[in-house]
Amino acid sequence: MRAAAAAATAARRGTAGSLGPLFVLAIVWGASVPLTKLGLRDLPPLTLTALRYLVAAPFFAILLRGRPLPSRRGIAGAAALGVFGIAVGQVAQTLGVREISASVATVISALIPIFVVVFARIRLHQPIHPRPALGLAAAFAGVILVAGGDPRHMLASSGTIATGGEALMLLSAVAVALYYVLSMGLVEEHSVITIAALTSLAGAAALLPVALWEVRDSAVRVTVVGVSVVLYLAVVVTVVGLLIWFYALSRMPASVAAVLQYLQPVVGVAVSAALFGDPIDAWFGIGAGLVALGIALSTTGRLAGGLQAVR
Repeated sequence: MRAAAAAATAARRGTAGSLGPLFVLAIVWGASVPLTKLGLRDLPPLTLTALRYLVAAPFFAILLRGRPLPSRRGIAGAAALGVFGIAVGQVAQTLGVREISASVATVISALIPIFVVVFARIRLHQPIHPRPALGLAAAFAGVILVAGGDPRHMLASSGTIATGGEALMLLSAVAVALYYVLSMGLVEEHSVITIAALTSLAGAAALLPVALWEVRDSAVRVTVVGVSVVLYLAVVVTVVGLLIWFYALSRMPASVAAVLQYLQPVVGVAVSAALFGDPIDAWFGIGAGLVALGIALSTTGRLAGGLQAVR
């Protein structure tokens, strides 16, 4: 009994200890959207996405040195996930953002945490407790207000949204969520670093021909801002970000880890306001409050309620 109690206490502490890095990750990933907008002034979209992973590739290769690699089947599985989640997911997102408004794109991207929870329930058999589920719903409602402002305006313009861009963003959300959840099986067999590195290297290889095709007919400018954006996206967002995310998913229920990512749109809108002067109204404050409420509901109380399903 004492051993079981000690193990449960250690698990709760480990889960709580993962919350801090996840908050930092939400800020890092949230700021990546407006910073990408800066980078697109100098680089075409698919090339920027490809450079992000090509620059990250050597860092992942270094992380793999001295580590035992999976079997051929495991490597093939990681490569397939990298191509699907990174190449398909990121390219679909880039193309989708070009077709629809930023607010609609943000709302559809906010479906990723919900898809993560649903896929984790199906694939990993993680339970969905009422409290985190309520928190997830509150945070999603907050994202809608943060990104779209007055909901009456969003309803009035809902019939004029381009369906092609919506479909691409939805494809991106599904691909990214599946990439996260399906990677967890490989992470349990090997390690966070190994799987994050292998999937990212595969994604970089898949994006290379896309970038070469695009730069033939697109203008590319090498500037300090463009280089800085690529380094931020590659090293901070991709290398450090993926390691934190996979580590958190291996130590806490997906419903808890996912809801924290609803801070991203709040951060993104705030940074966009600072960089580009985008307006922020009272609906932003209300939405941010709902996001905070959703996070509080999901990360307090029975924080480690689903840990037994993770391990």
